[in-house]
Amino acid sequence: MAQLQRIVIAPDQIGNGKINLTSPQKHYLSTVLRLQNNGSFIAMDGMGQWWLAKLNEGTAKIVKSLQVETELPVPVTLIAALPKGNGFDEVIRCCTELGVTCITLVLSTRTLLKPSLQKLARWHRIAKEAAEQSKRAFIPTIIGPVNFESAILKNTAKYSFICECHDYYPHLKQIVSSSYVTSEIVIAIGPEGGWTETEIQLAITNGFQPVSLGKRILRAVTAPILALSVVTSELEATVRHSIHQGTL
Repeated sequence: MAQLQRIVIAPDQIGNGKINLTSPQKHYLSTVLRLQNNGSFIAMDGMGQWWLAKLNEGTAKIVKSLQVETELPVPVTLIAALPKGNGFDEVIRCCTELGVTCITLVLSTRTLLKPSLQKLARWHRIAKEAAEQSKRAFIPTIIGPVNFESAILKNTAKYSFICECHDYYPHLKQIVSSSYVTSEIVIAIGPEGGWTETEIQLAITNGFQPVSLGKRILRAVTAPILALSVVTSELEATVRHSIHQGTL
């Protein structure tokens, strides 16, 4: 099953046990992948549902639903100030592979970059492709761009962290590993030059814990990928330990 090609479909493409493939999907399956009639592939709606399907004369027949267990045990939201250039393509791709649930794009004091509609569409496409490639059950939601203050004030997550370059703050790994995380995690990553002191204080006032990602200064593209790697590793290690101990 792991070697079958995965494609994302819209929920309204399904009806009467069939998938009404779009022209690009037909071309991709038949011409690019050279899938023959009755050839199998996996369809996913990006919202948690997977199906084993077989190509059938330009449509697809649903064979059965599939159970997928590739998501993190709790949702993880990334609040990210937009870096300059095209570096955010890699942030979207890697963080999707690592399991991020939602990415909120923010405009902070030190970054006023407002992406075009074309760039936003590109990021949605990258997230979709990365979810297909990494066997995700869900495609991450991409929100924004929104004002930093608005994103902070609307946050209600119990486990909320704002990353800063100062290593006198506790490391994110230390905090996550010492907590029994049972609900959504939110991680805020700043732009080139970091957050302003005013932004950090606003976040702290609204329940965010300041944390470090180590002694080195990381690029605005590297930091979110490292943060998601730390959280993913700690969450999945906790689940494995709980299963081994018989508490899950």
